[in-house]
Amino acid sequence: MSDRYQAEYIWIDGTEPTAKLRSKTKILAAGKEPDIWGFDGSSTNQAPGDNSDVVLNPVFVCPDPIRKGDNKLVLCETLLTDMTPHPTNTRVACAAMAEKHAESDTWFGIEQEYTLFKGSRPLGFPEDGFPGPQGPYYCGVGADDVYGRPLIEAHMTACLYAGIALAGINAEVMPGQWEFQIGAITTPAVADHLWIARWLLYRLGEEFGISATLDPKPAPGDWNGAGAHTNFSTRAMRESYEPCVAAAEALGRRADLHIANYGAGIEGRLTGEHETAKYDTYFYGVSDRGASVRIPWQVEKDGKGYIEDRRPNANCDPYVVTKLIVETIHEA
Repeated sequence: MSDRYQAEYIWIDGTEPTAKLRSKTKILAAGKEPDIWGFDGSSTNQAPGDNSDVVLNPVFVCPDPIRKGDNKLVLCETLLTDMTPHPTNTRVACAAMAEKHAESDTWFGIEQEYTLFKGSRPLGFPEDGFPGPQGPYYCGVGADDVYGRPLIEAHMTACLYAGIALAGINAEVMPGQWEFQIGAITTPAVADHLWIARWLLYRLGEEFGISATLDPKPAPGDWNGAGAHTNFSTRAMRESYEPCVAAAEALGRRADLHIANYGAGIEGRLTGEHETAKYDTYFYGVSDRGASVRIPWQVEKDGKGYIEDRRPNANCDPYVVTKLIVETIHEA
């Protein structure tokens, strides 16, 4: 056993309109827990050059599935040097909202869709022209229909090694498009786990020469976009059906606010086609994947359960999305 280990500090930067992940390595003595560190915020759109220090405060630590051994991944929130939250720190408001309504015991399960790219085209798209129309790719098998599985398998294994609350994976509707699911757990934990899973996807893509994008509409035309369908339930929803309907109705009363905070480029994805409702309309329905919010048929049958907000983009900030949902269903 080494007397030192590698801690990979990971944080969310200030890139607009969609934040990126950054990371760097700190060597720590064996047995020492990761503590606060810092970085040059002028290089991440988080500080001016003449006052560039931004603080990294660890919020979630897990085993490093790439370096293995005693090495760790360290997800951090960003703070100003006076130890107050940085303006780009969306986790603090999420955690506060979750704590305010902790008695409701709200669980989240997030379905993270993403698209693999090789060069400038989605994986599986020929250099000239397009693949066959959508149909055989969703949950497909075979080299004619599925692209990138070695990376996806490596990512799944890495998430499990790290202790991420991974619920499953599947190939999605467009060629080169995949999904993994996180949860069901409370927030901000579900968002912490999702950010680490995203980082692992990008990092492992380096090994395969494949990049992953959360672009909500990665291929123009008659192709599905990429979302982050967000399933949730309160204790009351898990006990009876009426609170499920009440939650769906509450989301409709603040539909514009949610659309404005569910990820950049949402109008290009929520067109009313490709299993979406249009961004400027709101409705919910049982077993309706064209609705803004879906009540699964099993929930109606059982008279209790959860509902699915289908509007969040793949590139959403899960801290923002889960905070808004908790706030809306309890306070709207």
